[in-house]
Amino acid sequence: MAQSSSQAASIPIWRDERYLKLIAQIVFAVVVVLTANYLYQNMVNGLRQQGTTLGFTFLGGIAGFDISETLNDFSRTSAYWQAFLAGLYNTLLVSIVGIVLSTILGIILGVARLSINPLVRWLSAAYLEIMRNLSLLVFLIFWYLGVFLKLPRVREAVEWPGQVYLTNRGIVMPWGLPTETMPMYRTILIIGLCLALALGLVLFLRGRQTGKPPLTLLWSTLALILVAVIGWFVVPAAPLSLDLPVIQGLNITGGKTFTPEFMALVSGLVLYTAAFIGEVVRSGIQAVSRGQVEAARAIGLNPFQTLRLVVFPQALQVIIPPLTSQYLNLTKNSSLAIAVGYPDLFYVSNTIMNQSGRAVEMISLVMLTYLTFSLITSVFMNWYNARILLVER
Repeated sequence: MAQSSSQAASIPIWRDERYLKLIAQIVFAVVVVLTANYLYQNMVNGLRQQGTTLGFTFLGGIAGFDISETLNDFSRTSAYWQAFLAGLYNTLLVSIVGIVLSTILGIILGVARLSINPLVRWLSAAYLEIMRNLSLLVFLIFWYLGVFLKLPRVREAVEWPGQVYLTNRGIVMPWGLPTETMPMYRTILIIGLCLALALGLVLFLRGRQTGKPPLTLLWSTLALILVAVIGWFVVPAAPLSLDLPVIQGLNITGGKTFTPEFMALVSGLVLYTAAFIGEVVRSGIQAVSRGQVEAARAIGLNPFQTLRLVVFPQALQVIIPPLTSQYLNLTKNSSLAIAVGYPDLFYVSNTIMNQSGRAVEMISLVMLTYLTFSLITSVFMNWYNARILLVER
């Protein structure tokens, strides 16, 4: 031991592997910092030559343009930052709805891909192969121009049961308008949500003690629905009044209109992403040992119980990591909304950039926003993946 220490001490620094690794890391860090500083100074000098400087004070200026669809109170006299928030809300709406629907459709396609029925299996396989090999941008443009804009005009609108109208101006359906009792009903819903979460926690802890997997989500959802139904009849008047759409001349009044741009973007993203999720689900199910299925059948579980209680919980360990990537892709692919004219985050930011001339600031905000979305999604999915990991003995 003493000899080894003396040999290590006698090695020159320029030949000692420990010092060489440390020096290499320091040199690399210095090069990165110098490169970043050069690029930043070059950008600042270029902006100075154009008579501008970096800053975000311009976001307080008047927007001066309209946004066709917005979840907040936005008008032409609103500020740029309010327009940015309107686009942010639209992106969140598309992303959340798209993730939920694509997950449901993807699970159905993945299970159907392994069906014992040849017709179901072949149809699912054909859909997955076709959609996964298409260009998303081309598909969205085709879906918008060839499907939703080709729907009948208002006078020849296709009417579905429940006074749902399909036209080239969008899909119009009955909608609820809040009444004066809505605040009271909203409070009841919050109480119901708290009770449902408490019930879910109790069922989860009981399941861990007994070793039997309870239907936590099902019973919690049923509890919330029960409170919502009871609360509807407890309030003095209905918290929502039904607003029915009516065709009047060349327009449809009343109801809720989902524009062709919104429908084309959401449905296109769902149909496209669900194909990739279907393959992820299929691979996860096939990764489960065949012996697990045979053991489940041996104790009398039917095919649905085998899938829900045995196969799918184990398959989730394989499904979750690539599923996270598909969620991130869907959120980032929503920026293709500009191709169909839907005012998402990138669409609105592009308009602000053209009017204000603040390209660097706006692109930086957009990049930071999508990065935040991705990090939040990744953190949540990684947490969930850690929760479902099976502890092997």
